[in-house]
Amino acid sequence: MNNRQKELLRILLVHKEDVWHIKDLSEQLNCAEKTVRNDLDRLEEYLQDFPSAKLIRKPGFGISIESEEEDRSKIMQGLLSSEPKTNEERLFEIAYMLLTSSHAITLQSLADRYYVPKGIIKKDIEMIDHWLKRYGIELISKPRVGNIAKGSELQKRNALAHLSELISTLAQGKNVVLDLFLPYEISIVRKSLRDMTETFSFPITDSSLDSLLVHALIMIKRTRQRSPVYVEESEKATAYERKEYQYTKWLFDILEASFGLTFPQEERVYFTWHLISSKRTEEGMDQLLQIDEDIHRIVKKLMIKMGNLTNVPFEADQILINGLSVHMHSVIHRLQFGFPITNPLLSNIKKMYPYMFHMVMITLEDVTKNEQIDIPEDEAAYIVLHFQASVERLGLQSDRRKKALIVCHMGIGMSHLLEAKIEQQYQDIEIIACIGKADVREYLHHHQIEFIISTVPLEKVETVHIVISPLFGQEDKKKLSQFVEELKQKQDQYLEPSVFSKLLDEELVLFNVNKVHRYELVEMLADALYQKGLVSKEYIHSAVNRERNSATAIGGGIAIPHGDPSFVHQSAIAVATLKERLEWGNERVSLVFMLAIAKENQSKIRGIIGKLASLSEKPLIVHALTAVSNYGEFITIIEKNE
Repeated sequence: MNNRQKELLRILLVHKEDVWHIKDLSEQLNCAEKTVRNDLDRLEEYLQDFPSAKLIRKPGFGISIESEEEDRSKIMQGLLSSEPKTNEERLFEIAYMLLTSSHAITLQSLADRYYVPKGIIKKDIEMIDHWLKRYGIELISKPRVGNIAKGSELQKRNALAHLSELISTLAQGKNVVLDLFLPYEISIVRKSLRDMTETFSFPITDSSLDSLLVHALIMIKRTRQRSPVYVEESEKATAYERKEYQYTKWLFDILEASFGLTFPQEERVYFTWHLISSKRTEEGMDQLLQIDEDIHRIVKKLMIKMGNLTNVPFEADQILINGLSVHMHSVIHRLQFGFPITNPLLSNIKKMYPYMFHMVMITLEDVTKNEQIDIPEDEAAYIVLHFQASVERLGLQSDRRKKALIVCHMGIGMSHLLEAKIEQQYQDIEIIACIGKADVREYLHHHQIEFIISTVPLEKVETVHIVISPLFGQEDKKKLSQFVEELKQKQDQYLEPSVFSKLLDEELVLFNVNKVHRYELVEMLADALYQKGLVSKEYIHSAVNRERNSATAIGGGIAIPHGDPSFVHQSAIAVATLKERLEWGNERVSLVFMLAIAKENQSKIRGIIGKLASLSEKPLIVHALTAVSNYGEFITIIEKNE
């Protein structure tokens, strides 16, 4: 067989539960339909060597391969022996098999399938097991039986939808989860979703539409596999009352007719949840702001608390009020329905905005105490963007001339943050609007703009445009203008003289500490503060609990753990230099500053964190601080760099 015929055989074997049409196969293989028919004849001859394998060609129905699992495995092994998978592709496929298989899978069967030693497969399984824990799924391994994923159907679907995040290199440029589905399935579902949003004037972001596409395709596949989600009767009744349920009914009528399926009622409720949780565009604000008093209350508490902590008049920013309300609508419902997200920008946001991240985490802990919700750091990082955008927006000047359009795929918070940064740094640019990619052509038809600043590539758009990162880093500034001053991404780096060093105490600076886990180190530093009477005993628990919720590394080998300010009697900073670098979330840390800042001194926290953020960008100074072994040398280096 030639390579095209091998690829045709692979497609039919991998998608064993699906039926293909000649047209779909010709598009997939980029050849004529007549060529596909000839290749199928060749495949039919090849399959004669496998007793149970048979090529099924039913007019009006489609093409598939039927065979027993043993023969199917032999055929796949033959293909793989000549076209071995990369390590990433193998890991991705194994994870997919574990999530969709109803029976245990042995290491030996996987080793035979991919022609690699069992030891390599075992390492793959360990990596997948670690990743699955994010979604509450346990990988059960039994000798001579195999490995099977244990978790609810909802948890498995969440994991399937986020398979791209298992390996970062697989997720670059496209959503590899879509490769699991047939082109005609993707086309039908995508068009149906777009028609639904237009029919019901349901304005959602591009990223939300892509997410709904993946969840709908997974739902179709799992329905075929007879693996429905479970929904309580009370939850069904609540969903029936939502207008989004009517949108789902309309959509499902189309999908059932297109795919010859009957979706259980639970699937309709499940998809309604996804619609409710979808991120809205700004056009959808008015609807949301009128319907959910609970979310309005939470947003108001967030803004008041953040305003008190930072001395920024957030309540005067109507854009923040609207944007945060829409965003929190999605956040609250994602958490309510059990749809966790992973924020790909989390690490960068922590490093770029350590002060604002710190303030948001303190605020969320306080605001959510009585709300029965627990907002994880992935969600908190997006909330940081809303407040950071407001800070930068409130400092804008009004002298603008050049008209520009922002096209951003990451929702309202990121769009407004990018808008604020550009208008602050470029006084002669006026941002006319922030829209999603799908709305570009329609917008340009009715509005005159000079250029487009986009976070995604734009095809068939004549207006001159540039593509930048939504975080607007150094390279992006050079792209936009070579004459602009360096972007002030860290305004918090200034500190009044000697304030930082005054909070240090010789007895609270510990050298060459050796601990095996960051929780131990946090507890040790908090206890040191307690022993000196600077904090109450409750501070120790609050600091460890805070670290469990979100790793406090800020880059450059530095971490800044902290506890509840209400448990601090007198402001102080405890420090530890580490004998060996310690894993701290996704980073490795050698220098730890435990911040115990009392409520009455919160105005100083901005400068303190700014000072530490500045240190994190000076590796030579960090190295010098970790190399010394006495307080005198340590404080000298600190004061010299204040």
